[in-house]
Amino acid sequence: MATTSPERFAALTDAAIALIAELGMRGLTHRAVDARAGLPAGTASAYLRTRKALVEAVVQRIADLDTRDLAARDVAAGEAGTAPDPDVLAARVAALLDDWLTTGRARTLARYACLLEATHHRELRPILAYGVAMRSRAAALLAAAGASEPDRRGSHLVAAVDGLLFDRLAGAGSLAAPPPGTPESRADLTAAVRALLHAALS
Repeated sequence: MATTSPERFAALTDAAIALIAELGMRGLTHRAVDARAGLPAGTASAYLRTRKALVEAVVQRIADLDTRDLAARDVAAGEAGTAPDPDVLAARVAALLDDWLTTGRARTLARYACLLEATHHRELRPILAYGVAMRSRAAALLAAAGASEPDRRGSHLVAAVDGLLFDRLAGAGSLAAPPPGTPESRADLTAAVRALLHAALS
C-alpha cells in the first residue's frame, strides 16, 4: 500500500463504507470508491492495491470511528478496579447504540457486512479482532463490580449488546421498537441494556 495521509485514508474508506451500506460487499470496487470519493480514477488502487487491502482498510476505519465514539460517550470510562454504576453505564451504552442506528447507521451496516465477508474469507478474520478489546474492558468492569467469571460474562455481555444492535438495525426489533433517534428509543434501549448489565452482575 502506498503511503497516504490520514485525510486521504478517511476519504477513501468513508466512501467505501457508504458503498457497502448501500450495495453490500459486491458494490465495493476500487473504481466505485474513486467515484464516490470524487477522486481521480486509479486513486484507490494506488493506495489499496487489492480487494483484501481495501476491506482491511475499511475495517480499520470502522474500528477507529467506533473507538472514538466509545470514548466520546465514556462507555468504557473509569479506572481499573472501579465498579460501574449499572444505570449510568446503561444510559451511556443506549445513547451510543441509538447513535449507531441513526447518524452511524451506514457504518454499522458496513461492519456487519464485513463480519459476514470474513466467514467466507478466513484470511480476513484477524482484522476483526478489535472487538477483543471491548470484551476485555467489559470483563474488567464486571470484575471490579465483583461478578463471578468476569471474562466469560464480559464476552457474553458484549455479544448480547451487539445482538441488540443488530436486532434494532435489521431484525424484528426494527419493526417493533420505537423509531431510532427518539427519546422513546433511547429509553427502550436503556431498559434493555440495564437488564443485560444486571444479569451479568448477578
